[in-house]
Amino acid sequence: MTADDFARPLVATNLASLALERLERAILEGDLKPGQRLSETELARRFGISRGPLREAIGQLEGRKLVERVTNQGARVVWLSPSELIDLLVIRESLEGTACRLATERMTDAEMDELDAMLEAHAADSTLVAGKGYFQGAGEKDFHGRIARASANSRLITMLEGELYSLLRLYRHRLSMRPGRPQDALDEHRVILAAMRTRDPDKAEAAMRAHIRKSRSAVAELMAAEADAQMKDASQTAS
Repeated sequence: MTADDFARPLVATNLASLALERLERAILEGDLKPGQRLSETELARRFGISRGPLREAIGQLEGRKLVERVTNQGARVVWLSPSELIDLLVIRESLEGTACRLATERMTDAEMDELDAMLEAHAADSTLVAGKGYFQGAGEKDFHGRIARASANSRLITMLEGELYSLLRLYRHRLSMRPGRPQDALDEHRVILAAMRTRDPDKAEAAMRAHIRKSRSAVAELMAAEADAQMKDASQTAS
């Protein structure tokens, strides 16, 4: 999303739906940062709409766990502490490892071919080719989501695609823009699919777990770097 996209007024009948789409993209792509307060007045002015549909959109984002209400502060983009985020990634490793194990047993060869075609489409994306990010999109365009749904375990799917994925999407986008990470993540996805094609559940689960452990390490490095930058800024401000 460009700055012009974010600032362009909305003109349509379904303003709440369009505001929801615009706000979600702004959050996931970093135009609205974790912890940033959402001023209804400012956002309504920026989008060129009344506060009613904007308030409805913010409420839907609360349901998706991307926005939270803070006493005496109003709505803000959800913020996770480093320890909270690492805890989520530990849970994700276990759940997605299990999902990959089940999907390996249940996916057809044709469905795996579709996964392969999707990864090739990801590889051709101009943003990834330029090394600027790995933006998979949602639903059927998301590698992890496809595998989760292919597990055919309804409770597991609900656990992954509910609050867990909503919260992690905030950080997956930021992480995917780190130098070198886009291609690494794509290569790791290919390793996972290759393991799934062997029809060896143990091998497939191990590949998925290894991928998520690498993501967890990269997240820890990212957050440490951000903390260092904040400390330096604070030090310079104080001096």
